[in-house]
Amino acid sequence: MDIVISLIIVLVLVGAAIAFFARRSKPTLPAKHEPTPAARKPAAPAPAVPSAAKPEAPKPTAKAAAPAAPAAAPRPVEETVEVEVATVGTPPPPPPPPTAAVAAAAAATAEVRERDIAAIKKGLASTRGGFIARLAKLFGGRTSIDSSLLEEIEEVLITADIGVKTSGRILERLGEQMQSGQLADEESVWRSLRAMASDVLAVPNKPIALSNKPALILIVGVNGAGKTTTIGKLASRYVGQGKKVLLAAGDTYRAAAVLQLEVWGKRVDCPVIKGKEGSDPGAVIFEAVKKAQDEGYDLVIADTAGRLHTKAPLMEELKKVDRTIQKALGGRAADEILLVLDATTGQNAVQQMHMFREALQVSGVVLTKLDGTAKGGMILGIVDEHKVPVRFIGLGERVEDLREFDSASFVEALFAKPDGETLAA
Repeated sequence: MDIVISLIIVLVLVGAAIAFFARRSKPTLPAKHEPTPAARKPAAPAPAVPSAAKPEAPKPTAKAAAPAAPAAAPRPVEETVEVEVATVGTPPPPPPPPTAAVAAAAAATAEVRERDIAAIKKGLASTRGGFIARLAKLFGGRTSIDSSLLEEIEEVLITADIGVKTSGRILERLGEQMQSGQLADEESVWRSLRAMASDVLAVPNKPIALSNKPALILIVGVNGAGKTTTIGKLASRYVGQGKKVLLAAGDTYRAAAVLQLEVWGKRVDCPVIKGKEGSDPGAVIFEAVKKAQDEGYDLVIADTAGRLHTKAPLMEELKKVDRTIQKALGGRAADEILLVLDATTGQNAVQQMHMFREALQVSGVVLTKLDGTAKGGMILGIVDEHKVPVRFIGLGERVEDLREFDSASFVEALFAKPDGETLAA
C-alpha cells in the first residue's frame, strides 16, 4: 500500500513540474493570428500569468514543446552605418551635357568674338603693317634671343608712339625675362609682349552706367579729333537700345559744328538744342538738360567747342561748362566725360590727355581714326600714363565702326603674328 501511495505522489509531482514548465515557456499563438514571417517583429517574452487567473494548460505535445522558429533577424546596426558611409562618399554624378540652346549660344558668342577680332585686325591694318610688321622682321632668321634684340625692339616701340616711359617699362621686363631664360624663341617674345600689353590695358573699366534720368554724356576734345561724328554715332547706338536721346550743340563758336550735329540729329531721329552763334555754351547745355527733365528724355549728349589744349582761357571756360552742368543736374556731375583723341596725332594725344584731365574729371577716352594710322600702339602709352580706360575706338566711317573697346580682343588682334601679306606691306 505504501508503494502505491508513493507512486501516486511521484506522479503528482511530475505532473506539477510539467505544468510549471509549460506555463513558463512561450505560448504558441493560434494559426489564424500568426503574422507572416516578413512582417513579424521580434516579440518580447510573454509575462507570467498567475496560476489563479489562467486555466490549466493542456498537456503539451512534442510539437508544441519544441521551440518556435525565430523571426527574421533585424538588420545589424553596423551594416546600416557602412551603407550610409558608402553613400556619402560616392562622387556626384557628372553634370548633364549642355542643351542644344546653351551650345548654340556659346557657338554664337564665339562667332561674334571672332568677327570682332577680324574687324579690329582690318581696322589696325596700318598699325600691323608698320609697328607689328617691324617687330616680326626683327625676329625673323634669329636662332636665339639676345640682348642686342632689346635695343632694336626699343626703337620700334618708340617710333610707334608708345611713349618713352611705357617703352622703358616693357623693355625692362623683357630684359628680366631674358636673363631668367624665359625668352628662348620668337614665340615666347610674342607671348610676353601680348601679356604686357594686356597688363597695361587692364585698368578699372566699369561699363557705362546711364541709370540717372536724364543721364548726361559730355564730349570734349580738340578741333578735328572727331567729336561731332562721335556724338552722332553714340546717339545712334543708344537710340538703337531704345533710349530717348537729346543732343546739345555746345560748340557755339562754329556754325559748321552746329549744322553737322543737326544732320546727325535728323539721321538718328534725335532733336538738337542749339543757341545763337557765339552764345554761352553752358547756357545751351543747361537748356537741354531742363528740356530732357520736363519731357522725359533718358539721355543728353552734349558737344563742346574744340579746345586747343595749350590755350588756358578756353580750358577755364570748359570748367565753367562743367559747373553749369552740375547746377542743372541738381548738384551731381555728368555721368560720363569722354575725351575724344585722334589716333593719328600719336604722342601729342598723350599731352592732350594730360591737359584735359587738369580741367575735368575725364572718365574715359574715345580713340578715333585708328584705321588711318600706323601708330595704333599709342593707346598703350595713353592708358599706361593716365590709368583712364578707353571706352570706344573708331575703325572707320560707318556708324558700326565706332566699337566698344575690349582690351582682350584688341591685344589679340594687335599682337597676332603677321602673315606674309602683312610683312610684305
